[in-house]
Amino acid sequence: MKWEVILFLLFIIVIIINASLSPYFLDYLNIMNTTFNFMEKAIVALPMIFIIICGDIDISVAGIIALSSLFMGAASSAGAGIFTLIVVGLTTGLAAGLLNGFIITRFGIPAIAVTIGSMSLFRGVSYAVLGDKAYTHYPESFAYFGQGYLGNTLIPFELLLFILLAVCFGLILHKTSFGRKVYSIGNNPTAAAFSGVPVKRIRMIAFMASGLMSGLAAILLTSRIGSTRPNIASGWELEIITTVVLGGVAITGGRGSVIGVIIGIFLIGFLKFGMGLINVPGKVMNIIIGFLLIVAIMLPGYMERIKASALPDREAD
Repeated sequence: MKWEVILFLLFIIVIIINASLSPYFLDYLNIMNTTFNFMEKAIVALPMIFIIICGDIDISVAGIIALSSLFMGAASSAGAGIFTLIVVGLTTGLAAGLLNGFIITRFGIPAIAVTIGSMSLFRGVSYAVLGDKAYTHYPESFAYFGQGYLGNTLIPFELLLFILLAVCFGLILHKTSFGRKVYSIGNNPTAAAFSGVPVKRIRMIAFMASGLMSGLAAILLTSRIGSTRPNIASGWELEIITTVVLGGVAITGGRGSVIGVIIGIFLIGFLKFGMGLINVPGKVMNIIIGFLLIVAIMLPGYMERIKASALPDREAD
């Protein structure tokens, strides 16, 4: 049984249990509104799939969000309009991702070391500039991106944007030569390089995409909360990586799918929503999510060993 199928069954179980515990869980407006709590993380998780499949990791995504929000706040305080704020947010994120990718591919430093350093750098700049202050002067219409709905459907703009991006990332990973090269790098980067795959360029693009989507997440999150603070998105990097690994992307690289991560995103999101409705303490939520992560790391490998051990028996028959 594929991991995606197991995740989907777990998702259905979560829906059934939460619906039986709270009459408010299946309310349409509640379901739509709860997506606001995890759509920005979901958007950043999409390029993280590519990075982890390549055998890398990006710990700096939350720091990039903080840095992008900082520059948007400064621009807004200077009188910039909405279009300029969007350009500033995306450009800052893209530049941060480019910096990560350049250092990693140019100097051969492990991604985890580089992105831990850049995470501290980006977050540190935010604290150095803002201290205990905040940027709060944003245009009123800017709030639509993080709080708005699509017409009268009550479908959040963020949710629609995530769906469109998920389709794009899914098609790129599973239906293009670029996606096949991503898998080949994760399985064996040396062999991929010898076969003509531009390993450094693809890894660079993956980190640039991560920075760009982090910049987009900064736009959505800043518009949703209406302010820029130095601790914005604090701790998100671990939640995003948890979601991607839970979705079936091998932390060692070479394996994973976009659909699995999408299911994992909604599984964790609705699990937290349901636990919140029945007043489960935050510490208990973290324990449950941590347990799911451990299972997500262990179970796929265990399933592979079962399949491998079953093959000799079939051949003997």
